[in-house]
Amino acid sequence: MGTDKVYNSIEEVLDIAESAEGKTVGEFDINNRLDSRGNKGGIGQVLEEGLFKMAVNSRAEADFVDLGLELKVTAIKENKKNDFSAKERLVLNIINYEEDYKDSFEESSFWQKNKNLLVIFYLYKDELDKKDFPIIKSVLHNFDPVDLEIIKQDWQTIMDKIIAGEAHNISEGDTMYLAACTKGANAKSIRKQPFSNIPAKQRAFSLKSSYMSAFARRVIDRQLIPSLFNVDELKSKTTLQLLQERFAPYIGKRVSEIAKLMEIPVSTNKAFNANLISAILGVKGTKLETLREFNKANIKFKTIRLEPDGIPCEHMSFEQIDFNRWIKDDWEYSQLYENFEYTKYLFVVFQYDEYETENKDREAYFKGVTLWNMPEMVIENELKSLWRTTKTILEEGVQLIPRGRGISNNLPGSKFNGVCHIRPKGRNGNDKISLPDGQKITKQCYWLNKEFIAEVVKDI
Repeated sequence: MGTDKVYNSIEEVLDIAESAEGKTVGEFDINNRLDSRGNKGGIGQVLEEGLFKMAVNSRAEADFVDLGLELKVTAIKENKKNDFSAKERLVLNIINYEEDYKDSFEESSFWQKNKNLLVIFYLYKDELDKKDFPIIKSVLHNFDPVDLEIIKQDWQTIMDKIIAGEAHNISEGDTMYLAACTKGANAKSIRKQPFSNIPAKQRAFSLKSSYMSAFARRVIDRQLIPSLFNVDELKSKTTLQLLQERFAPYIGKRVSEIAKLMEIPVSTNKAFNANLISAILGVKGTKLETLREFNKANIKFKTIRLEPDGIPCEHMSFEQIDFNRWIKDDWEYSQLYENFEYTKYLFVVFQYDEYETENKDREAYFKGVTLWNMPEMVIENELKSLWRTTKTILEEGVQLIPRGRGISNNLPGSKFNGVCHIRPKGRNGNDKISLPDGQKITKQCYWLNKEFIAEVVKDI
């Protein structure tokens, strides 16, 4: 079905879009779509019909087909710092495992449909009815040259997995900005893949929520984000290769030696590692999470210190557990899934060549870096097992057992499955939170086992 209204230029479409700024979504709901809870199209369809006078469609080509322009309507939220953040990723077209790998990037279905996007942001607020959400900003999105080189690498990463018969192991954490998100009625929506008999989840290309947050802040608040790499570098090298190049001159040097070169005083406070890494990267004094590549790709960094045998000195801790959320959320909306499915980690690895028993004043040397995201098979097996087992324990009631000077519990410990576990991480034994059943427990985090991390970084 074609459009009811014909547009002669992209500028004409943009003028119509901008005319809606400051109005509410409900003002364009000419077919009362927002009255139906079961309407999946929602606000996007409302604006297609009511604002642009277009018939709703699911065509493969761009929405404004004669102009090569695709319409995307997406939600933003205001956080506690009064910054805008994307409420969710921006879902694009479905990945066709059987066909997409046959094309070059420039000829791909992704690029043909999404190279020119008209993005309309509306403000999501929990306390408002959908009809009252205000339309904030309309903007033409063209990938800037630096982002585009990373997008190309991401697209190729997804295609390489399909070609390798690994479509079932694709994860959103595999890539930087362009992700392959699950898309379907539920997690059981699956498709055939061409180079393996293992069915794969149906997925769509999407721009990560972290990428969309940065985009929203740039076009609405005019926030500029400093970048590590330029377009010429990214045309010939991956982000990981460029990171490794920046760190390479310091391999084998002691921490104090690197700190002296960077003119940073050695310290035991938490900020020291971040300051040292930003200095090595050539952006001294800049917080890593504010850099374009870290910010848009949702990259977090972790420092790892290895014993002489290659095993980390300790297990790797993550965020504090919200037990009420754990018991309430489904798996794919859980705290655990979100952290590892959507996040990349820069592991900065140091190693000791003596044990502490041999030299209590030992000093680690720098070994190298890697970008890591949890493999999909681990997410869907060991990680999901931790979530499911913990959920069951919470539903039945955690057993708190007095032991000598402390209290133990029956939450999954370090011997649970070799990958992940739960253990305390409070200031002391009195730093407690409430469990869903009202009992008090020392604040807990989820952790990755040090033996598992050792395998991840063994080839650095």
